[in-house]
Amino acid sequence: MNPKADDRVPVLIVGGSLVGLSASLFLGRLGVRHLLVEKHTGTSHHPRGRGNNVRTMELLRVAGAEPGVREAASVLADNHGILQADTLTGAEQEWLFREIDPGGALARFSPSSWCLCSQNDLEPVLLRQARDLGGEIRFGTELISFEQDADGVSALLRSRETGEERTVRAQYLIAADGPRSPVRERLGIGQAGKGELFHNVSITFRAKRLPDVVGDRLFIACYLTNPQGPGALLPVDNREHWVFHAPWHPEQGEPMESFTDERCIEHIRTATGVPELEVEITGKAPWHAAERVADRYSEGRVFLAGDSAHEMSPTGAFGSNTGIQDAHNLAWKLAAVLGGWAGPSLLETYTTERRPVARVTGERASARSAEHRHPGYDAVPGTGRQAGVLAVALGYRYPQGAVAGGDPEQPVVPENFRLSGEPGSRAPHVWLLRAGVRLSTLDLYEQAMVLLTGPQGAAWHPAARRAADRLAVPLDAYRIGNGADDDLAPEPGSDWAESYGVGAEGAVLVRPDGFVAWRSPQAVTDPERVLGDALRTVLGLG
Repeated sequence: MNPKADDRVPVLIVGGSLVGLSASLFLGRLGVRHLLVEKHTGTSHHPRGRGNNVRTMELLRVAGAEPGVREAASVLADNHGILQADTLTGAEQEWLFREIDPGGALARFSPSSWCLCSQNDLEPVLLRQARDLGGEIRFGTELISFEQDADGVSALLRSRETGEERTVRAQYLIAADGPRSPVRERLGIGQAGKGELFHNVSITFRAKRLPDVVGDRLFIACYLTNPQGPGALLPVDNREHWVFHAPWHPEQGEPMESFTDERCIEHIRTATGVPELEVEITGKAPWHAAERVADRYSEGRVFLAGDSAHEMSPTGAFGSNTGIQDAHNLAWKLAAVLGGWAGPSLLETYTTERRPVARVTGERASARSAEHRHPGYDAVPGTGRQAGVLAVALGYRYPQGAVAGGDPEQPVVPENFRLSGEPGSRAPHVWLLRAGVRLSTLDLYEQAMVLLTGPQGAAWHPAARRAADRLAVPLDAYRIGNGADDDLAPEPGSDWAESYGVGAEGAVLVRPDGFVAWRSPQAVTDPERVLGDALRTVLGLG
């Protein structure tokens, strides 16, 4: 079947917010031609979704976008912690946490760190980077309809400015079109979970005198608990621009129109405890917190990513980070299948791997909202032990999926955070030296499968080359040691083999997304056969 089309691309992305733009960036890095369409005329103007966790920043580091993101985030670089107070001027003041990385312990696990960058600042960085890599991105263009068959997807697009319609033929479609995803609805994919949790109105405003009240309390967010004016206060520039999240109750018949400028001003004054505060309202946007996960993440050649696949409570910024990581997981798999070095069944592992992560992470986000008593959410905090934020952000794993030798009985998020190179887990970070230049093991993973061994594992390398050549799989192999024939040197004091759970003659195979695909703690009698079997299992090559 060869339907007529105005344009043809390997991948069509629907939705140009954080997740869609991230998908464009990651596909561009992998050389996959694609078209992204977004119905709005440009990137977001509203400051939201500001928390970028360490795993997201690792992905942006490898993709070359981290410096630009750090620059865009510089205005909030000194903001830390979550404060809870009756009002900014009241006596009840409590830090729910003061530092997200107290003592700098995170440096042991990652070359990156958390970053506070609002969506309206982050999206332009992703857009520039994606376009620089050749991504075709059309704003003001909406998806009208689509049909798929065994060979691809045919989509009808319309310009919202001119009304012109064009057909696009793609081999695959990524739906990053938000929580009310028309694509998901068209596919008839249901959702599971608690459903709606609470509703807020996000109010942007100017208040030049507010920094005098805030003082040196440079928080990420402040939960204000005055019953007459509850809400969450977030700085935009620590000077005059701010965001206030006010509880909203549409389920009780409260209309959005009731949030007049006058009401918002009085609410902010009451919440902050500054009755005469000069406030200028600059914008309002409703948002809905929910806990939902799609029953499946794909149908044929169409894949859901981000909010179209899962909704989460905003506390902890788990939703946006999970969505960006969805895009990263899917991008390398699409690149592998389109490049002919993986079987189509590899794409089935996208649901297998990412859906359990979203379900567990969504539960944690809801629990965190209850723990923090997020304004508008009246759930009672649980008494059970919760996995730490770092375990959720960095320690999640894929017990089943594109993995050889994984343990399907392992939890998706471990009770205690640890990274020791098990198949299905994020590969540990270890500092290495290449020609005297320092780099992380994580910097090696993006374009190909990667094999790591020590000097005593030299037999793995010719076997890996033969296995990869026979299967036409791109594979980079590195020997790590201090000898003249070694490709990389361990930084003094580090032991990469111990970090990855292998002996001196062992080997580790890592996927392009930085997750361990397979490992052998020791030498084997037939390394070519063993590696070939691992590659076939991981990549769905039969």
